[in-house]
Amino acid sequence: MTSIPRYRDLPTVADTGEHHSWDVFGRDDELGTLNFLNPAAVVAAAHAIGQGRVICLSLPLDLPSPALSANRPPYTHTVTRTRGGRDDSLSGFFLQGSSQWDSLQHIRFREFGYYGGREEEQLDQGALGVDVMARRGIVGRGILVDAERHMRATGRAMPPDQRYAIGPELIEEILSAQKAELREGDILLLRTGWLAWYLSLDERGREAMKGRQRGGEGGMECPGLFAGVATAEWLWDRRIAAIAADNPALEAMRVQKEEGFLHRRILSLLGMPIGEYFLLEELATACEARGDWSFFFTSAPLNLPRGVGSPNNAYAIL
Repeated sequence: MTSIPRYRDLPTVADTGEHHSWDVFGRDDELGTLNFLNPAAVVAAAHAIGQGRVICLSLPLDLPSPALSANRPPYTHTVTRTRGGRDDSLSGFFLQGSSQWDSLQHIRFREFGYYGGREEEQLDQGALGVDVMARRGIVGRGILVDAERHMRATGRAMPPDQRYAIGPELIEEILSAQKAELREGDILLLRTGWLAWYLSLDERGREAMKGRQRGGEGGMECPGLFAGVATAEWLWDRRIAAIAADNPALEAMRVQKEEGFLHRRILSLLGMPIGEYFLLEELATACEARGDWSFFFTSAPLNLPRGVGSPNNAYAIL
């Protein structure tokens, strides 16, 4: 894809100064950066499999519990028993309540619309739904950026309950230390250590986190990606196909007005899927043991028409 412009050469939306990729793959495109996952990238990714070890990257669907977002209360699981067996259903199941992907329907860029400039009516008709991602699949070469392990090894503090913005320079430093080389179409997973810390909390500690995934005073703080333009530029210029992390929002929380909102910059403007709450502990331990932070990555979002989000249903295969 040699014709893909660099981030600085992408057009901007009106007078906002924010760059967009809405015409790079055609204004009718609904895959965004998943276009970087071409057949050659998928075939090359298969070479990352050596041991045949499969690692689940998904939390149980009932975690986090209690819900960190007041807008996403827990679901009700009902099992129906009959003489012939069982059936079951979920009520009030929020698709972004656990390990999940945001589809391109999730966030709009102000009055200018969703990816490609689409408006609500087009989304209601099915544009940008998670089913578009599902039909394509998120399958390719994964790279783990283990920020928590690197910071600990280099004697620097990154407390899981405090805001710490991880920018491109630090990511490059970590990749260099891991001797990990990025390739076009890679799926980047960022380990901040937040999820491991959260899972280590007792019931009282988790209860104190209830409903704190919000902005403003009293909102949750945690490490994550720097939300500024530099991060969007770095991700685009390295042709990252999708990015996910083990924290609740991918970007550092709380959101800082002066940095902006990374969800808008990469989801709405670049068409890059965002993953949250990815379970990365077993993968991180395995990568360190083998001295290789690359792997075959596969994820099957729900084939849900007009879906805004989906459980990640993701695996790393070493």
